[in-house]
Amino acid sequence: MQIGMIGLGRMGGNMVRRLMKSGHACVVYDPRADVVTGFGKEGATPAKSLEELVSKLQKPRAVWIMVPAGEPTESTVQSLAKLLEAGDTIIDGGNSFFKDDVRRSKEVGKKGIQYVDAGTSGGVWGVERGYCLMVGGPKEAVSRVEPVLRTLAPGRGDIPATPGRDGKSTAELGYLHCGPSGSGHFVKMVHNGIEYGLMQAYAEGFDIFKNATSTELPEDYRYDLNLADIAELWRRGSVVSSWLLDLTSISLAEDPKLEAYEGYVQDSGEGRWTIQAAIDEAVPAEVLSAALYTRFRSRQQHTFAEKLLSAMRKQFGGHVEPK
Repeated sequence: MQIGMIGLGRMGGNMVRRLMKSGHACVVYDPRADVVTGFGKEGATPAKSLEELVSKLQKPRAVWIMVPAGEPTESTVQSLAKLLEAGDTIIDGGNSFFKDDVRRSKEVGKKGIQYVDAGTSGGVWGVERGYCLMVGGPKEAVSRVEPVLRTLAPGRGDIPATPGRDGKSTAELGYLHCGPSGSGHFVKMVHNGIEYGLMQAYAEGFDIFKNATSTELPEDYRYDLNLADIAELWRRGSVVSSWLLDLTSISLAEDPKLEAYEGYVQDSGEGRWTIQAAIDEAVPAEVLSAALYTRFRSRQQHTFAEKLLSAMRKQFGGHVEPK
């Protein structure tokens, strides 16, 4: 399938590589001309502008936007809406607020343009592992871009089937049409809120390990533990094993004391939106709220736990602490 990709950063660029590897034709654009040229050498069709990208796509066109949420996504959608025609599809794969998706879908829908929101998880590892895709939008539009979704998703791989399932849902392939416009990013929003809580649990646990040498403890209760070995141990047969633990193990193997990290932990918005959704729905979300507030506090004082949070963010998403 032919598809346009706008945004060739850590995520968008690797998605293009995964698509091209499977035979999809990608027309690409990024404000950085040298990056576009580089992807042209890798086999993509380069475009110097949004206008040129649209002109090189066959009708009905499909354009995937992979730029930062907020104004960059908003301006890109509005610009594309002026260039595309009825029957074309815009896919927003960034971390947009789901209510913005609902609004944009209605706006571009007036021109007959279909809008798909695709919550995308997988970080910098997705080019090899695949991307978990949480998709919202009109059924017709999602079905049309399904070849791309299927290629980007991990597939069944070596994950055993879940007992009791009938194997008919695409969820088992790593992508799912969650519902109407906004539902994909709504599911991704809560996914990231949960991610905050899971990361915080690991971070606090390893902080307890690190401080087990404290002279404030009775000598018999002090333990000088090898944190990297514990992380590696838990990866094998433990009920708390996960990909986040895998990344924790990598971080501690590379830098056992996490000296490369200050402990300033950013949040990308989804955690805040998740808590707001919980408030709107009157749903208690104590763990997720505490995890978000800890990130706020980390910008004032830092602990080993925050260093580990920052290390995990770098491992899965390439996020670097602000200088």
